Amino acid sequence: MTRKALSIAILSVSVLAAGCAGIGPGRLKADQVDYARALGDAKKREILAAIVGLRFADVPSFLTVSSIIAAYTFDTGGGLTLNAGSGAQPNYALATGNVSYSNHPTFTFTPTTGDAYASAYIRPLSPTLVMPLAESGIPIDLLLRITAQSISGLQNGTALGGPNASGSPEFFLLLQSLRRLQLAGELNIESRGTDDGKSVKTDKASKGNSADKGGVFITLGATRSGANKQVADDLALVRKLLHLSPKQKTYEIIYGQSSEQNRIPMVTRSVLGILTDLGAQIAVPDAQVGSGATKPSIGLIGGETRPTIIVKVGEKAPRDAYVSVLYDKADYWIDRGDFDSKYAFTVVQNLMALAEVTDTAKSPVVTIPAN
Repeated sequence: MTRKALSIAILSVSVLAAGCAGIGPGRLKADQVDYARALGDAKKREILAAIVGLRFADVPSFLTVSSIIAAYTFDTGGGLTLNAGSGAQPNYALATGNVSYSNHPTFTFTPTTGDAYASAYIRPLSPTLVMPLAESGIPIDLLLRITAQSISGLQNGTALGGPNASGSPEFFLLLQSLRRLQLAGELNIESRGTDDGKSVKTDKASKGNSADKGGVFITLGATRSGANKQVADDLALVRKLLHLSPKQKTYEIIYGQSSEQNRIPMVTRSVLGILTDLGAQIAVPDAQVGSGATKPSIGLIGGETRPTIIVKVGEKAPRDAYVSVLYDKADYWIDRGDFDSKYAFTVVQNLMALAEVTDTAKSPVVTIPAN
């Protein structure tokens, strides 16, 4: 009897100790994913809050998570009492143990201000930063619809209102043709430096982004010979709209309103410009427009009448919303079933991440104790 009780007691203490020893590594595995998801969800809410706030002329604020300390505390204790017994006293073994656990994570936020704010959010994004994303698989029509204010004088929709608020029909025809060429493999985007290995001169408006070095070029109809009629028609339309010579296939994309022959001028938006434009497309209640709290929604024309990102508004967002924020007693959200809006929102999030990268930028530091 004594041996059996002693074995049970020792086994209990061993299991307790082994369980405590495995808590640290177990938390490390879970936290690596959980904190990454939490940071992503927080960024989504920050972006949507900025979009909605700009709809009502509120100045957005951005906080960068500079560090996370997952402060776990594990306290364990145990004891063992044996009694061999004598006479009428029974034999017994008693094992005791306790485990206490506490979790007090610490988050450090750094507001984005000054030169960092101007560089990341106010300065226009450089074409050398934006255009290579099309080569990574992002639809070029969506990318240009979000980032370009004009291409070779063809105007995108603008949040400023006025007679040109809806944009130029030719701008959207251009985007559609470029997308078909991209799908057909007849469009290629390439980043280059100069022949001597030095960076080419960039425009003043796009300075500040770390990807501004070098130039970016677009090649039209370079992958196949004997293209079909649709491809030939699209190539001809693109060259016509952009005033390009058909004698060459590769053209440099530069920032600006106008340029010499066979260079494509493009005026890009800043991050604040992108967010303001997306906010202007939100359909808000008529009462808010009538009260002067905001302006009427900006629509698009031609073949692109759907908002880039559909943001819904109501008293309560669905529990399974992709992202939602509360603003002025109303919920604003993006439906989880709206893939196009979710994808466009992801593109905006990626653009902001690229814009925020500077020579002095640092990634968030996550500290997770493993024992």
